[in-house]
Amino acid sequence: MKNLKLAKLNLPDINPTIFWRDNVTYIKDEIRKKELVLTPEEWVRQHFLHLLIKNLNYPKALINIEKGHQYLQQQKRTDIHIYDRTGSIYLLVECKAPNVKLSANTLQQISGYDAALDARHLAITNGMKHYVWKKTLINNKYEQLSEFPLFT
Repeated sequence: MKNLKLAKLNLPDINPTIFWRDNVTYIKDEIRKKELVLTPEEWVRQHFLHLLIKNLNYPKALINIEKGHQYLQQQKRTDIHIYDRTGSIYLLVECKAPNVKLSANTLQQISGYDAALDARHLAITNGMKHYVWKKTLINNKYEQLSEFPLFT
């Protein structure tokens, strides 16, 4: 629908390619080079990718979106995987729609994915609020960070 109302997010503004076909709104994903149905969650994901790439220096080449993995004998997809230069997972991000409250369940979801993937950092966002944690070497506990790490 051409009158789609997109939330103003607590993330840097982006200038995406948005278009309509058969009364459906699409957004161009610059990482996957695909046209995607523009859902509220996709709106958050595209903004968050922009933050990572433009503001925090994360290389596009090291980003995977909606990458599949096994979790509790089920096929799951993590919204954003970012690898370091050695191929290890540096950051896992779970995106939710702006109207979805980030909760202990959201953290449990991404922590569960991390049990299978072993990332150094975890993040959750709904475009309005964002939280990031770093895994400590002691007991694989998570320490909440006040800001997202720059890619180095």
